[in-house]
Amino acid sequence: MGRYVSRRLLQMIPVFFGTTLLIFLMVNVMGDPVAGLCGDRRCDPATAARLRVEFGLDQPVWQQYATYMGNVFTGDFGTAFNGQKVTELMGTAFPVTVRLAVVAVVFEVVIGISLGVLTGLRRGRPADTGVLLVTLVVVSVPTFVTGLLLQLLLGVKWGIVAPAVSSMATVDELLVPGLVLASVSLAYVTRLTRTSVAENARADYVRTAVAKGLPRRRVVSRHLLRNSLIPVVTFIGTDVGALMGGAIVTERIFNIHGVGFQLYQGIVRQSSQTVVGFVTVLVLVFLLANLIVDLLYAVLDPRIRYA
Repeated sequence: MGRYVSRRLLQMIPVFFGTTLLIFLMVNVMGDPVAGLCGDRRCDPATAARLRVEFGLDQPVWQQYATYMGNVFTGDFGTAFNGQKVTELMGTAFPVTVRLAVVAVVFEVVIGISLGVLTGLRRGRPADTGVLLVTLVVVSVPTFVTGLLLQLLLGVKWGIVAPAVSSMATVDELLVPGLVLASVSLAYVTRLTRTSVAENARADYVRTAVAKGLPRRRVVSRHLLRNSLIPVVTFIGTDVGALMGGAIVTERIFNIHGVGFQLYQGIVRQSSQTVVGFVTVLVLVFLLANLIVDLLYAVLDPRIRYA
């Protein structure tokens, strides 16, 4: 196991540098950041030249990338065009988005897997058909429609929750935004679990366990569910990074100042340091999530061994 983890960590190094280089190049062709900093009015040549020197934009792109990566390994992600350190923006944004992502993942795991197991064991029955129809509707409706509808009904019309999240962004305030963020993924987890459970329920090892007289609960939890969760864990593991980076719509609807909000502001203002810094951390989240998913395979299926 240790050799496998070491090998995977070494494999992450070229992936990390490759993805960050690609992101850096893409951000640098979005437009002229100095022009975006000056707004509608054009900067005078002297001011534009001073800003380019101050932010290192007068250097070649490869040199900018080398300087940036050298600073990253010292914990310096640069300075936004408003003069604030990118690490300070991360310090306020990431804790909020992490809480939001955790709430969303809990909804996916608890509700999605439970409904998937229920419908997988009752395939073709009314409960199965009803859940399939509901998940199809959830997948078909865009997230911004779901978010605005729940905000209008629960927050404005019925007054059950606050329409917007406060600056503290406590867990109880993030329940509705977390449900909105997880809605599409929750539907996919439900359908994926249902298909996997229904397929494995006809496997020989399950029939053997039933023939031996094992209790139904043990057959489902110890034999059927563990093997059925492998594709589900794969999806949830890759979805963690997507939830953190793809929360722009949800955070805008509920006025949450998290990673999505900062990325949106950075793109609008063409602040390359902010965008590249946040996406660099999200790349690390994706890589670590994939590693954890691979290690969970051995926990779920004892037949999987890593050398």
